[in-house]
Amino acid sequence: MARRYWNINLEEMLEAGVHFGHGTKKWNPRMAPYISAKRKGIHITNLTRTARFLSEACDLVFDAASKGKQFLIVGTKNKAADSVARAAIRARCHYVNKKWLGGMLTNWPTTETRLHKFRDLRTEQKMGRLNRLPKRDAAMLKRQLSRLQTYLGGIKYMTGLPDIVIIVDQQEEYTALRECITLGIPTICLIDTNCDPDLADISIPANDDAIASIRLILNKLVVAICEGRSSYIRNP
Repeated sequence: MARRYWNINLEEMLEAGVHFGHGTKKWNPRMAPYISAKRKGIHITNLTRTARFLSEACDLVFDAASKGKQFLIVGTKNKAADSVARAAIRARCHYVNKKWLGGMLTNWPTTETRLHKFRDLRTEQKMGRLNRLPKRDAAMLKRQLSRLQTYLGGIKYMTGLPDIVIIVDQQEEYTALRECITLGIPTICLIDTNCDPDLADISIPANDDAIASIRLILNKLVVAICEGRSSYIRNP
């Protein structure tokens, strides 16, 4: 895998608060190698290590995107949801930002059935067929469509399991991470000081509670994915 320069700036990460971890009483001892100090009762993440692993993650996604691989970005908590959707749409990735439905990947045939139903209902709505149904039936199908849009809207074009999954907040998305591990899908995980750095293929130590921190990490990954996709288009 070719090494590239991703313009990962320590000062930029400091401004985004990437270095702020959780309170010293709420931490995972396995994160010790990624912590540089304690300050006012919280752990401070070593940004040099953050930069190193973020660079490795950017190399990985660039290489995968340049081969036409597919990505899924997962982040369902309120502070991450908007950033996840924006990043995914910009990089033409699939995403889940509302709720992870258990078995979404490990029980892919069921997910695929739901996606077919979702696409069919969207087509019916676009063609105006729902409005020609009895009001009660139309209301029921519209509610169903709304629920499917909420939970599956970000993966509506996904036709198979993703090649790489990017996860924001390991603890919040633990079910999604376990499904990836079960299926052998490579993962990139944004981890705070209360996480286990050994679970994901690449763990990026960073503040997973600050919107600016989440946005910065995702933005670097998105740039790498977009550059990789451009390379794939130029050299199919």
